[in-house]
Amino acid sequence: MADSRLHELSEAGVSVWIDTLSRDLVHGGGLARMMKEDAVVGVTSNPTIFQKAIASGEAYDEQLKECAGEGLDVGETFIRLAERDVAEACDLLREVWDDGDGQDGYVSIEVDPTLAYETGATFEQAMRFHAEIDRPNLLVKIPATRPGLAAIEDVIARGKSINVTLIFSLQRYREVVEAHIRGLERLVAAGGDPRRVASVASFFVSRVDSEADARLEAIGGHEELAGRLAVANAKLAYAHWQEAYSGERWEYLASKGATPQRCLWASTSTKNPAYRDVLYVEELIAPDTVNTMPEETLRAFQDHGEVRGATACEGLDEARALLDELAAAGVDYDDVVETLEAEGVQKFADSFAELLEGIREKRERLVTA
Repeated sequence: MADSRLHELSEAGVSVWIDTLSRDLVHGGGLARMMKEDAVVGVTSNPTIFQKAIASGEAYDEQLKECAGEGLDVGETFIRLAERDVAEACDLLREVWDDGDGQDGYVSIEVDPTLAYETGATFEQAMRFHAEIDRPNLLVKIPATRPGLAAIEDVIARGKSINVTLIFSLQRYREVVEAHIRGLERLVAAGGDPRRVASVASFFVSRVDSEADARLEAIGGHEELAGRLAVANAKLAYAHWQEAYSGERWEYLASKGATPQRCLWASTSTKNPAYRDVLYVEELIAPDTVNTMPEETLRAFQDHGEVRGATACEGLDEARALLDELAAAGVDYDDVVETLEAEGVQKFADSFAELLEGIREKRERLVTA
């Protein structure tokens, strides 16, 4: 019998990751407790998460003063702070990585979101993070913009592990999968070893419903379509995953030791209070997937979440039909997902700017004091 609801979720094939990271979480034992009690086997982070962590408390003060003494600018200061947090979290999760033969135990750090449309700069920073953090269970997050696709392929071709983030559309997800497979093919062709190259594709969920529901409300009269697109979208992505990571092309790479790029469900907190608070966990259960949850969603599922089998594999015909129904109602799917990608990049860039300004202000206060 599973120890808890989250352990039961894990036994159903879903890797439980936590979508938060801070120095206090690592040093204070919070992450270790989640690993033991809540089946947590991975960590994701982004500029917004680091902004909240660094702004609160005193955990970063000493290192901020050290960086000021070295004359580092705010951008390099942030990298120094984030790299330490991520390296320490990687060390804490290393046992999970070792015991699971590299299936889980990963910690993610994101490239500068202002580089989202610059292929070369994204590639260089991803390679820098891997070189400086130097942990086998590190994932570097690269946004799935069109320029990001080439960087994704190039980083994988160099034998490095990545987390592809900010995926909203099915077409872009297909392109991400293709970039992953091509990168592995290049790595193998060059004589490289794909066995330690891990990847996840972070498919954003709740924001899809927020955008589609707002458009439905503006149109009026289609209440039965609300709150359905996000789950349908993710289910169709998983169906493509099953198809892409099978067949002769993939079997050749698998024979060399390559592992599939797993679907990771991100943005899984429910934005609409009318919806069940664990909706995007309960409805997206499937083998070989990851669900990264903010702590409030983790706690909610631990309290009252239900595991009802491989729900992400059910209702595919209805999911496909929903896209047609939304189009008939006047909701343009392509425009919804394109809008979300652009907004997602901009939101992370805005958070990054806030983060750097917060570091600047806090460092000045500390130096003055």
